[in-house]
Amino acid sequence: MDTKQLRQKILDLAIRGKLVPQDPNDEPARVLLERVKAEKERLIAEGKIKRSKKSAASSDKPHYAIWDLPRGWEWVKLSDLASFGGGKTPSMSDKSYWENGKHLWVTSKDMKSHRIRDSRMKISDEALSIMTQYKPGTILIVTRSGILRHSLPIAILERDATINQDLKAISFYIQDLHPYIYYAIKAQESFILKEYHKDGTTVDSINFEKFSEILLPIPPKQEQIRIITTIEKLFGLIEEIDNNKKDLQELTRHTKSIILDMAISGKLVVQDPADEPAVDLLQRVNPNAVVSADTSHYALPTSWAWVKGKDLFLPMKSTRPTGHTFKYIDIDSIDNVNQCISAIKVLPSDQAPSRASRFTEKGNILFSMVRPYLRNIAIVTEEGCIASTGFYVCRQRECLDHKYLYYLMTSKYVVDGLNSFMKGDNSPSINKGNVDEYVFPLPPLNEQKRIAAKVDELFAVIDQIQQSLE
Repeated sequence: MDTKQLRQKILDLAIRGKLVPQDPNDEPARVLLERVKAEKERLIAEGKIKRSKKSAASSDKPHYAIWDLPRGWEWVKLSDLASFGGGKTPSMSDKSYWENGKHLWVTSKDMKSHRIRDSRMKISDEALSIMTQYKPGTILIVTRSGILRHSLPIAILERDATINQDLKAISFYIQDLHPYIYYAIKAQESFILKEYHKDGTTVDSINFEKFSEILLPIPPKQEQIRIITTIEKLFGLIEEIDNNKKDLQELTRHTKSIILDMAISGKLVVQDPADEPAVDLLQRVNPNAVVSADTSHYALPTSWAWVKGKDLFLPMKSTRPTGHTFKYIDIDSIDNVNQCISAIKVLPSDQAPSRASRFTEKGNILFSMVRPYLRNIAIVTEEGCIASTGFYVCRQRECLDHKYLYYLMTSKYVVDGLNSFMKGDNSPSINKGNVDEYVFPLPPLNEQKRIAAKVDELFAVIDQIQQSLE
């Protein structure tokens, strides 16, 4: 169940008058809008707001399709319902603006929920004197941020607050319009992101001047209340579904992690005394290999061995593409949730990275060395691919079954263990030497295959159970 699409469908029904029934006894929206207009004129006469000039980007005729509204509803521009304001950032070098700060200063980082009750940073009384403070019931909208490529953060203030320059404030002329307008704007999120995206800027932004003229379908006040009540009830039920899905997903991840822990410690399948011991196998395929004497990690079955990565894996090779095009695997090619390759890119050879890339073979394991992609792990599924230098390419020797190695590299022991070597501030990473010197548990080859088959079997059962409960 796609709960995001379900929410969007509910909002679409709401603004079309199809979510709750109409009541002929409701006061028409026209009467409400007359009160809004009267209040706006009063505020203008008192000098509290200025009469807005008609935007050159707008016209009396809407520039996009509208739909037929139920009786008693009206189309109205957002600019006829509210005034607009912005914000700024007090000088960060002036400590007096920030020390002992107690007033909310909202940025896009705070726009994570429906309602704003707090902010990460707060400003002092001195800073407040040079800022505009907005009242509860004001709608805040992010108009400048990279997130606008796919989402439109919008929220309702529940406390007095100031904002920074990446946000705009929508202050309504009369009270209690904001709950419905919030949902009316959210319902048109995709349209807004497409229609009002400002081109030609280095940072994604919304053309707020055009956006302020957006037409909104306004129902009678009593119907607004019924719509809001129904939306919040339905959204509450959907949130329970989401929470149950998150709990189920977490349980699934935890269960799979336990299975992998058992698999790489020799507790998932029984040992077969007829299997060639891992030490004998390793020394046969790599006479220079050294079995680690370090047993501090955990106890292994007697037929297993602790082995460093440099003795398990063939040395990585650098390569450059030949021909007109090449198959390229980078971080974006990996499905980080399912830990598999989602798409191998085919690029012109003249677009190859300046640094030589990693040579790969079908069945090799790619292990990302850069955070936050450390869990980007996948099996190479095609021959002739080149991998980004951000990967450690596990070119396994004959002593390793590729499927067992894949499960080993996705285990908590390996991922968390290598994660402990992370260094760097801007782009933390591990290095080749960390993997080369890390010790890995090596079972006999036949047991590796039994382990991989058992993990496949158990994971398939878990996935089937999860799918049946969704």
